[in-house]
Amino acid sequence: MTRIYRPATSLEDWRDGLADRDKHWRAGYSAMATAQSWQAASGALPREIARLFNPEPELLFAIPEHKVPLPGGTRDSQCDVFALIRSGTRTIATAIEAKVNEPFGDTIETWYQSPTKGRKDRLSALCAWLGLPFPCDPALRYQLLHRTGSAIVEARRFGLGHAAMIVQSFAPDARWIEDFQMFASALGLTLDRDQSAPCRLPCGLELTLGWASGDPMFLKDLTEDGPWTG
Repeated sequence: MTRIYRPATSLEDWRDGLADRDKHWRAGYSAMATAQSWQAASGALPREIARLFNPEPELLFAIPEHKVPLPGGTRDSQCDVFALIRSGTRTIATAIEAKVNEPFGDTIETWYQSPTKGRKDRLSALCAWLGLPFPCDPALRYQLLHRTGSAIVEARRFGLGHAAMIVQSFAPDARWIEDFQMFASALGLTLDRDQSAPCRLPCGLELTLGWASGDPMFLKDLTEDGPWTG
């Protein structure tokens, strides 16, 4: 886990952080849409995310493609964006999961089909943090658990009492929202698009889940008509 970061002053800085800067950087996909959305916000939160927090939030800092170590194994949880957000008296460690048409990956049933010790340790930890039975509902999407877990880990690391996991979806039809709603329901929350709600975790942290509908304009490569950095 790196502890030294550099500012993202252009879209190329976002692109450089991708695991495969050519394969993942395409119009109509989440990596490019997210980078353009956050760069266009000029140091603030994208509007659809800001609307999920009350009082009016302030972006303290954001890190693209932020990796967070989790128990069990060596593979980190990689947030599309990790942000520290101040809202009133709260400072919130926030994991952003960006989507267009990409699904939320394997269900717990598939991911945990042949559990190694590492997978058992990881799922056990995630379930304990979230107040879920172990093993949890096999229909839940593993990605939603570990991305939320990354927000919890970072809240603890910064000594904060608040964490959030926000899905920033650029799909006009809110594709895969039913998987998000199933996860929210497991935590006792009922949510629709462009809504957020908090719950209290067993460790005492307040966790906010939310779904933010991104502007479809960012599905286009805005550099096609000339240089654009946001």
